Amino acid sequence: MDNKELQGLVEKISMEYFHKPFRHAASFNPRLRTTGGRYLLKSHNIEINKKYLEELGEKELIGIIKHELCHYHLHLEGKGYRHRDADFKQLLKETDAPRYCTVLPSKAASRPSRRPSPRYEYVCRECGILYRRQRKVNTNRYVCGRCGGKLVLHKMFAEPGRK
Repeated sequence: MDNKELQGLVEKISMEYFHKPFRHAASFNPRLRTTGGRYLLKSHNIEINKKYLEELGEKELIGIIKHELCHYHLHLEGKGYRHRDADFKQLLKETDAPRYCTVLPSKAASRPSRRPSPRYEYVCRECGILYRRQRKVNTNRYVCGRCGGKLVLHKMFAEPGRK
């Protein structure tokens, strides 16, 4: 699929699901890495990550196009077009568009876990609440956030890659 075919597909989806024409440009952007697509507020154009078509197929591509068209039509109508806005969430449901795109299989294999595992566990002497931290805490300076009690190092985990 090239940019011309993508333009036709976006125009077709816009009329089919939104009953409104898409009057701007849609194109593939090879520089997109972490997102399936984006709607540009100033130019009203839509850019799509071609890797989603190559790795996950046309069904995923259509979902991304519908998502970006939600941004497009709501922005042009002066309604809430951001992810957090109720208008946006409602239009996503009406058009059966995904809120987020699927992680690419090529990225999922090399993707580290989102949150680093804790290396230190501290416990409050007063209330017993457990704090897990990546970095070491100065127990002379910091106290429990709940009761103000003294923190004590409870457990120390081995760092990955070290013995």
